[in-house]
Amino acid sequence: MAPARPEDIEIPTEDPQNSADAGKDFRLRSGDAAAHESPHEQFLKKSPRRLKKVVLDTSLFVNPDVRACLGDTPAEALETFLFLASQIGSLEFYMPPSIFDELLHFVERDKIPGELLVILHQKPPKKHELKCPAFLLYELIEDMRERVNKGLRLAEKAVRSAEHKKPDEIVQDLRKKYREALREGIIDSKEDVDLLLLAMELDALLITADQGLIKWAEKLGVKWLFPERFKDYLVAAVKRTKPLSEKIKKRTLTQS
Repeated sequence: MAPARPEDIEIPTEDPQNSADAGKDFRLRSGDAAAHESPHEQFLKKSPRRLKKVVLDTSLFVNPDVRACLGDTPAEALETFLFLASQIGSLEFYMPPSIFDELLHFVERDKIPGELLVILHQKPPKKHELKCPAFLLYELIEDMRERVNKGLRLAEKAVRSAEHKKPDEIVQDLRKKYREALREGIIDSKEDVDLLLLAMELDALLITADQGLIKWAEKLGVKWLFPERFKDYLVAAVKRTKPLSEKIKKRTLTQS
């Protein structure tokens, strides 16, 4: 049964001539709106598949050794990124919400520019839909087993050195070596997994300084880039965008 029309709402009958005129007016208004769009905006609407996707890690902005090419502080690094990214029409930038939360530990929420929320898309990976190859689980378990055994050997060595070193010195040395043995070169957090899965889902370029992520990105066929070259990558994209926009603009003027 079709839903009944409310009694207090009048739906006027359409006159065929008025409908035709309205359709014509709508097409004219649509044409005027399209005329006001920039050639670059029109190009993006016609060619959405040409946009390449890039997934960003917080290390680009918070790691002092990595962010040097973008700025001295996380805030300066973000400003440089926004300045360059806003000029690029061929790239889309993504960051999992869990990684964005990490970024907020280094940059005050009130100081985050509104442009960042437009340019940098926050998107979680589709955890219940993505499929990972079984070898990933086998290699991860084998890797963890080797690391645990290495950690035990380091602990045994630290105990044997108790006669020759002070307790504080032993603990400090053990923590450093234990961290290197168990955490370097491995994905050891949910945030790492979010980055890896999102890059897989989007077939995106992963930008990170985490050696564990880079290692597993190579295993899974995920594209990645040295973070030290990220600024050069953005500058090159800006240079490629400008000639393309000029070409589209000339083509549009010729057609008009």
